[in-house]
Formats: sequence, structure tokens, C-alpha cells
Amino acid sequence: MAFLKKRTSISKKHIRKNIWKKKGYCAALKAFSLAKSLSTGNSKSFFVLKISTKNLE
Repeated sequence: MAFLKKRTSISKKHIRKNIWKKKGYCAALKAFSLAKSLSTGNSKSFFVLKISTKNLE
């Protein structure tokens, strides 16, 4: 016999949604931090080739 599933409580739904949102927030924070370190030149995990404008003229 088939039975109906119990409904998930609203509080549990909110908890799961907040965990999902927090994962996105952490990923965005990491990306922003990496971009900031690349722009300032303090990055230790990436090697960025800096081109001077004098050589291009």
C-alpha cells in the first residue's frame, strides 16, 4: 500500500535553504578575496605576467 509522505517542517526547510545560501556566500567571498589579491599583486597561488607600457610603444 502507498502512504503519503510526511510534510517537511518550515523550520527544517529554512535551515536547508540557509545552508545552501551560505555555500554560495562563501564561494563568492573566496572569489572576491582571490581577485583582490591578484589586483594588488599579493597572490601566492597565481603567477601573473606584468606587462609594462614602455615595451609596447
